[in-house]
Amino acid sequence: MIEVEVHHLLRNLLKSQGAATWPHHLTMARLVARALRLGRNALIQTGVPPSYPDHSYRLSYWIPLLVWHQPAIVVAPDSILTALQRLNLSEWINPETLNHPDLIADKPILRGESWPDEDFRGVWLTTPQAWLSNRFNCQNPSSQGIVTVIDGVDDLETWTRETLTVSWHPQDWNDLMLQHPEHRDMIRDTRVQLTRILFQHPPNPYQCYLLDLPEQEMLEQLYQLNLDSVLIQWQKFWQRWQLPEQLKWAVVDRTSGTFSLSCSPVDVASELKPLWPQQPVVLIGGALDLDKTAPIFRQSVGLGEITGVKFTPDRQSQLIQLYIPSGLPLPNTPQYQSALIQEIHTLLCMSLSLQGLSVLLIGDVPLKAQVSTAIAAEFGSRVQVETTDLPENGILVTGWEFWRQSQGHLPPPYLLVIATLPIPSLEDPLVAGQVAYYKQRRLDWFRFYLLPTALSELQRAVAPVRQSQGVVALFDSRVLHRSYGEQVFTALSPSARIDYLDRFWLEQ
Repeated sequence: MIEVEVHHLLRNLLKSQGAATWPHHLTMARLVARALRLGRNALIQTGVPPSYPDHSYRLSYWIPLLVWHQPAIVVAPDSILTALQRLNLSEWINPETLNHPDLIADKPILRGESWPDEDFRGVWLTTPQAWLSNRFNCQNPSSQGIVTVIDGVDDLETWTRETLTVSWHPQDWNDLMLQHPEHRDMIRDTRVQLTRILFQHPPNPYQCYLLDLPEQEMLEQLYQLNLDSVLIQWQKFWQRWQLPEQLKWAVVDRTSGTFSLSCSPVDVASELKPLWPQQPVVLIGGALDLDKTAPIFRQSVGLGEITGVKFTPDRQSQLIQLYIPSGLPLPNTPQYQSALIQEIHTLLCMSLSLQGLSVLLIGDVPLKAQVSTAIAAEFGSRVQVETTDLPENGILVTGWEFWRQSQGHLPPPYLLVIATLPIPSLEDPLVAGQVAYYKQRRLDWFRFYLLPTALSELQRAVAPVRQSQGVVALFDSRVLHRSYGEQVFTALSPSARIDYLDRFWLEQ
């Protein structure tokens, strides 16, 4: 069987490299090989953030794909695809090392946005946006039924929503007026009225606003003119707009005085559900759910029952020190900011003798600016805001998105300070729109949306600290007083928790 051959190949390769950096290679390789042989779906949680493009766990699915006698598809971000193409395994995969007649030694590898041709028998590498677009638009039918490995599905909802989002930009208004001069005044007046209404909204950190019913009606009146437009963007925009259960919002650029309109599905599960029966899939993510069967994640992406495996961090080599002080003010109180700055200042002063990166992870934009200013006044140029160009003992102040994208390109920090849990803010209009969708269906929007999103983000954020067995300081006392606190501690395990500061403990 392919499982036996893959186990043999990968074991020999790992032996040649010395100590394996990831302990679950052989288990994952056998699971992927079994999925190839039986054509069954599988869901694997590696515990490794997808932002690590060069992580060696990818050998565990790459080797089975290279020797399997059938074609295969790998869907992943460009950085991961490039890392896979750089792997040279010819020494380990050749006719002399393969003992089974159904396995092949030199499988072709192609990368692109479209399936090569009907007779292609190799591995096709493509991006999530290209693969999703092909599937949603029923393109490349010859690629259906082929085993597909999707790496980095932590971001699957985001990829899907971005692929299906259709926008109407400032230049599109000008093109529409040029094409329909008989309705020029109506088009211009609609644009002017929308501009006036949108710019009356108070500024927010997200610079976007859900379109209220009056604004939607203004746009629909424009559509009812039955403009016979050949503008592809106009057609796409209204096709998406008229579908049920859509998020409709505007992004405002106050500097230029312009805005863009966007429309995307609230619930991507209904969009993705028809795609899964079209081919066997192996979905690979870092931290998708606390449960190995990932019921909440599967519900969010429209996935049915599936074989699930969850690899947990090793307690001996990936234990983190978790500092959560008791008595800290709640994040929504006026006393919180000064208490947070004082705690951070104490931590940094106690670790002055340590060399390495410190990261201050603060999602609230105004709070991030205030903390960085206060800490820079004490520690000077060591403090940098959202940059990868850092001194050896730098202090990086960052939001969640930048840290998620950049952590794979920075050394593991010995200290990670988290101001508040990454629970999506209801002040974000797009988050509020999704919460409203859950409320309309009488679903527990906190348990099914906000909390799972926060736990997944939290696990991804602390993963680099596990490499150095460093310190995570969490200054959100809600974990001590809310019912969901136990789930947060489960997401952060294995960890050694302490509620007081000790220099010896930090230096350990």
